[in-house]
Amino acid sequence: MPLFQNKLKFNPFSISVIAVIMVTFSYLYGIPFLDLMELKTVDLRFESRGNIPTTSNVVLAVIDEKSIAKEGKWIWPRSKMAELVIRLSNAGAKVIAFDIGFLEADEKSTVRAIEDIQKKMEDLDQDNPSLSKYLEDLKYHTDNDRLLANAIRSSKAKVILGYFFQTDEASAGHIGENEIRMHQKNVQGSEYKSISYSSEQARTAPLIETYSPQSNIKVISETTDHSGYFNMFPDEDGVVRWLPAVLKCRESLYAPLSVVTVSAFLDSQLSVQLYEYGVGEIKIGNMPIQTDEIGRIIINYRGPGKTFPHIPVTDILKGDADANLIKDKIVLVGATAVGVYDLRVTPFSNVFPGLEIHANVIDSILGKDIMYHPSWANLFDIFAIIIAGLVLGILIPRTSVLAGAAASLLLFFGYILLCQFLFSGKGWILNLVYPLSVMIIVYVSITLYRYIAESKQKKFIRDAFSTYLAPSVVKQLIDSPEKLNLGGQERDITAFFSDVQGFTGISETLSPKELVELLNEFLTEMTDIILEYEGTVDKFEGDAIIAFFGAPNDLPNHSEVACRACIKMQKRLDTLRNKWKQEKRPGLKMRIGLCSGNAVVGNMGSKNRMDYTMMGDTVNIAARLEGVNKIYGIYTLISDTTFAAAGNGIVTREIDSVNVVGRNEPVTIYELAGLPEDIDEVMRRTYDSYAKGLEAYRKSDWNLAIRQFISALDITINDGPSKTMLARCNEYKLNPPEKGWNGAYTIKTK
Repeated sequence: MPLFQNKLKFNPFSISVIAVIMVTFSYLYGIPFLDLMELKTVDLRFESRGNIPTTSNVVLAVIDEKSIAKEGKWIWPRSKMAELVIRLSNAGAKVIAFDIGFLEADEKSTVRAIEDIQKKMEDLDQDNPSLSKYLEDLKYHTDNDRLLANAIRSSKAKVILGYFFQTDEASAGHIGENEIRMHQKNVQGSEYKSISYSSEQARTAPLIETYSPQSNIKVISETTDHSGYFNMFPDEDGVVRWLPAVLKCRESLYAPLSVVTVSAFLDSQLSVQLYEYGVGEIKIGNMPIQTDEIGRIIINYRGPGKTFPHIPVTDILKGDADANLIKDKIVLVGATAVGVYDLRVTPFSNVFPGLEIHANVIDSILGKDIMYHPSWANLFDIFAIIIAGLVLGILIPRTSVLAGAAASLLLFFGYILLCQFLFSGKGWILNLVYPLSVMIIVYVSITLYRYIAESKQKKFIRDAFSTYLAPSVVKQLIDSPEKLNLGGQERDITAFFSDVQGFTGISETLSPKELVELLNEFLTEMTDIILEYEGTVDKFEGDAIIAFFGAPNDLPNHSEVACRACIKMQKRLDTLRNKWKQEKRPGLKMRIGLCSGNAVVGNMGSKNRMDYTMMGDTVNIAARLEGVNKIYGIYTLISDTTFAAAGNGIVTREIDSVNVVGRNEPVTIYELAGLPEDIDEVMRRTYDSYAKGLEAYRKSDWNLAIRQFISALDITINDGPSKTMLARCNEYKLNPPEKGWNGAYTIKTK
């Protein structure tokens, strides 16, 4: 059947191509939600991989709950930190790195008191050499800043001082130029001394820029050649997944605490290579460190908290710590006590000390297993999107539903396992979300397309072979045999749809023979009237009649003719009900929907089996209006187009404006009341009150509308439209429609 094949040609491959293009562009330009989901998949990959061994080169000297309980509440005098440096140095630590800033001078009240005594002695001209020496020694030993500075200076271990950058002018605009230069001088130990530029444009490469360092005080800063910032920048969801290995301040580039610590541990110089697009490479000596274009290191977390050894600072101060844990190690000093330490969120925990993040970075650099996006990752991601989408686009239509689902699941989970394997084994981070998204989109779209296309094909074949040629068209076909050809033409017609109210319930009360006799009498009487008014009966569907006026014969006034036919049909049905009542048979009531306008009318079907029928928006509206009668408790509804074309030969009542299924614009609907001679004074008064109520309803004046609809019901107690609108006004009074409501009621069912 070539007609079916041409009409319902199945081409799902185009769906996969469209999906691939959409997802590829989304990947290139980014969708915030999907990008956030991709970050979450990185966290899940860490959890799936689990813990990995450390290099055993890093230990943490922690200011924990035990240390605070023993040594006093934080912040401690710097004399304790001086003692800590001495103890760690004597224990053989190779590098001591502070995740603590000594940003302000320590309390010097004792020093100031001694200086006052010395000044007083000078004023009194009292020369006591032994007392003066004692006071000088006492002043020296109570100057905690100087004690810490001397401890750092004399330490056999290399000491790395931590500091941070003020990142924007809003928070650091109060810092003057002289102070900024002073801070920069204090942190020059974290500058990249060796910087290579691939070109002059590389000097303006995009990097993370800061406003000013917040350095340690001068007396401490000048004691060591090593310092590093401890700034961290969480992602939008608050998780710390990367660490900036390069920050720019003015024209200088700086390294973080972790990178400087490794540089000091390996006794190697730091260098950075810049290209026009950003950071090309960072090196510690000859060892490269993988970063992205703006110099960020993806943190390869070893595991949850306390993956690295924790040594309470109080144990070190009291000499109770195991020296073997400290000898030749990098010792990171920082706080882990609740309420004191720098809380961070990581893939392993929502409560993670910032100190341990530095330990993870240091250990991954030393272990040479930093996570990174390979240089070819973007091309691979796009390739995966294209291949996954096109493979499924070819495979799914050529397999059964189950086989297609199995293949899709295999590809879906296979790609997840591949990315997890490369993550765990190689440290490569490849995009998961976008390739998986294209798989889901292609599978769902093609499966849905197949279902819809096959459903349409089945319905088309069923309709074409289950209908018969309308008898009203036979004469026209005999006179014009060429009409047997397939095809149609656009005509201005009035479409007619009718249905018997409660026919299912009526049929259950009659025997099959009685039901057929009653239905045949009804259909005959109604059809005769349609034919009397030169209408064309399209088909019968059970108790429903589908017809139209204005084709194939020309009927210039078809709107009025159709209305007059409906009026006569309802009158005839009223007579039949009286007859059936006397015969003790159930009475039938018929709902009618009319709509005038353009429609395609002609022979539809195959060359061997066709049906002279109609289709188009006009037809759809007429069908919907037949059902809308139920909402308003009436039996004949016409559209605004039929009302406008019918003229003054009929009497109507405007009922409402409705949004019907399948149409974007609202339709104003009218009740076909009858001919002018059929209308009495009671009906006129009822219609007048209803019209006033409808006007108030459309203005959202619910109280006035309610009064008018009640007035209409006082005149005609069983007026269906008034009952419906009264109930709706009461509902809208409690739950008003949305702002911008156009007065139309949405019909949600067909």
